[in-house]
Amino acid sequence: MITVRGISIAFAACLAGCGTAGAGAPGGVELPAFERFKLANGAEVALMEKHDTPLIAMTAVVRGGALADPPGKEGTASLFADLIQKGAGGRDAAQFVEAIESAGGELAAGAGTEKLSVSASFLVKDTDLMLQLVSDALLRPRLDAGEFEKVRTRSIQSIAAAKDSDPSTLIGEYGDAWLFRGHPYGRPVGGDETSLRAVGLDDVKRYFREQLSGNRLILTVVGDFKTAEMRRKLEAGFGRWGSQGAAIVPAAQPAPRVAGRRVLLVDKPGATQTYFWLGNVGASRTDPARTAQSLVNTVFGGRYTSMLNTELRLKGGLTYGISSSLDRLTQPGAFGIASFTETEKTNEAIDLTLEVLDRLHADSLDAPSLASAKAYMLGQFPPAIETNGQLAGRLADMLFHGLGPEDVNDYAARVASVDAAAVRAAIDGVFPRSSDLAIVLIGDAALIRDRVKKYGPVTEMKITDPRFAPQ
Repeated sequence: MITVRGISIAFAACLAGCGTAGAGAPGGVELPAFERFKLANGAEVALMEKHDTPLIAMTAVVRGGALADPPGKEGTASLFADLIQKGAGGRDAAQFVEAIESAGGELAAGAGTEKLSVSASFLVKDTDLMLQLVSDALLRPRLDAGEFEKVRTRSIQSIAAAKDSDPSTLIGEYGDAWLFRGHPYGRPVGGDETSLRAVGLDDVKRYFREQLSGNRLILTVVGDFKTAEMRRKLEAGFGRWGSQGAAIVPAAQPAPRVAGRRVLLVDKPGATQTYFWLGNVGASRTDPARTAQSLVNTVFGGRYTSMLNTELRLKGGLTYGISSSLDRLTQPGAFGIASFTETEKTNEAIDLTLEVLDRLHADSLDAPSLASAKAYMLGQFPPAIETNGQLAGRLADMLFHGLGPEDVNDYAARVASVDAAAVRAAIDGVFPRSSDLAIVLIGDAALIRDRVKKYGPVTEMKITDPRFAPQ
């Protein structure tokens, strides 16, 4: 058992002295005290008492996620996560939802690349009920055939509708599939129209039997409770969940970075806009340089006044918005730039995006830009770990990635310590050169095909193809 001591979240003088390092850096945030231990079956637990309101938030994470989807049946984990909210234990779908709503609580489940997550929030008086519902969802899901057909049909229809009306919501799926070709990170978490049709209820049941077990479980609870009592409740509700016979937790190896350029053109006849995504392999959640990388991304494409948004939206009027992001997984995920523009301005928008990327590499960040990014990040951080739910989610993320409280407690010191050399290293290490990019374009191929050949070898597919990358 490990007990971690801290003080309540405090945010003071965050803008002063950001250029100096040290454990006592201004803008410091510390996690409240929490207790960490394991249940009898190996499940990892973190409990944080917080008695300011009669509320409790809980996050349950099971390692594995979509990495465990059978080949050709991507979306299995996602369907499972949807289905466990449609009846569990002694309650069918309607009774399960009614039990949550009658308590005024919330419960949601979802699948990620490397994990399944269930989150719940509720009043103290409803603790026993909500713990039972979470336990039932994970240990005793009904996996009803009728509900499965509804969930699968809705998932397929949602993808088709997005392709028809708003491809911007899918550009990241195409980007990951094109960037990580042949790598597990390139498989769509939610599946595609082909893979979802291939998934049967037996596949979901097999996923449940093989991929869920107590020794993969992480539980974090934050709120108005007594630690000893909550520990007993969790041991009773989850501690007997067996771990024998479970499959090995799937894990991905690092993906190679793209050298040169390759272009995927997804033909959407009649489109009046071109949706574009440019990216390469980025950085992991535990990268030691993650703070410097985030500071650079804040300036480059992570806020409204970023370099990208200033040039393409505010000055150029080429888009309603453009941003860049780092998808941080156990291994480096994607660094991606995403936006859309009028069809006739496709080249102008992409050329300017590449110019801004070149400028980042040529000029790095000047001192005022770095200071501004530090102030911005210090200001954005405390509200992100303020509520019970945010704290429970952060604790679960820390346990999942093997991080301790220093991930939060040393945040301000890490921000303050980033200097010009660290910025330069972050740019060179993570932000791709404009010559090394995986590029995805969704638009009217008849109008832009010849104009986008200059960006690299072009591979084409149709928006109606039931996958996110060429077969």
